[in-house]
Amino acid sequence: MEHHNLGRTGRAVSVVGLGTWQLGADWGDVSEQDARAVLDASAEEGVTFFDTADVYGDGRSEKIIGGWLADHPGTATVATKMGRRVDQEPENYTLANFRAWTDRSRTNLGVDRLDLVQLHCPPSATIESDATYDALDTLRDEGAIAAYGVSVETVDQALAAIARPGVASVQIIVNAFRLKPLEEVLPAASAAGVGIIARVPLASGLLSGKYTRETTFAENDHRTFNRDGQAFDVGETFSGVPFDEGVEAAVEFTALVQDTVGDRLSPAQAAIMWLWQQPGVSTVIPGARDVDQARANATAGRGDVVLGAGFTRGVRDIYDRRIRAAVHDRW
Repeated sequence: MEHHNLGRTGRAVSVVGLGTWQLGADWGDVSEQDARAVLDASAEEGVTFFDTADVYGDGRSEKIIGGWLADHPGTATVATKMGRRVDQEPENYTLANFRAWTDRSRTNLGVDRLDLVQLHCPPSATIESDATYDALDTLRDEGAIAAYGVSVETVDQALAAIARPGVASVQIIVNAFRLKPLEEVLPAASAAGVGIIARVPLASGLLSGKYTRETTFAENDHRTFNRDGQAFDVGETFSGVPFDEGVEAAVEFTALVQDTVGDRLSPAQAAIMWLWQQPGVSTVIPGARDVDQARANATAGRGDVVLGAGFTRGVRDIYDRRIRAAVHDRW
């Protein structure tokens, strides 16, 4: 497993981490036993970075990770997120609420200090407010958190967060079907020494190449109930790409992978590997619902294949023809 520095946290983390939204909710049912097995398998393959949030299963994901950490102390950096437990109004992002949320997460995770806490896709006004960072600085100075970052929806939000001197990392959707962050966000983050956590790296599974137009998902899976943004920002589901168009584009992506590396990588592994090889990306956080997915994803962090300029040209060609019109100017 390769490792990158995670921005201003001062920590080196695995280039492939584990996103744990699916261990809490909104991806169908995952038992606690299966969730622990996913954590075990990821760690065995060299993953040292887990990303969670206080709203994933109303704390279930954090608690599962906390139980795992108790059995494996000091083996992983854990980033959590806060801010989605209230109405998304700037006045709710206060020091008092930050304290309450971080205290709850510390309890759930069973730690005295959080490695990294991220604002969870807050309003733009919150990202632009001096008071936000004053409050986060206070928590860091008090020792409740070691570092803080911002998880964002848009490029403009990312750039605003990167400009803040206390921000250690920015988490943003970036993948082969969401290329806009490569143009400004990654260069700005590199110049500022801010880490980039790349989320939704497989476009909610589209880039695995396993879906057809007839594929269905469980009723409690966001890929069913949030296709039009009914529950939260539609960009979090299939990266905002209309499903049928995404399926067709994924066929082309699969062919590109086959033409480039043959059977050495699956489409999902190629999507993950290509992403962490982009300058400025600290870690990529695919989710995994079972052990096989966890091991396959982690294998993409070993760096034994370099997906070079030709592959990138192919990715951009698919994006420009198939995807750009649907997503590029929205986020």
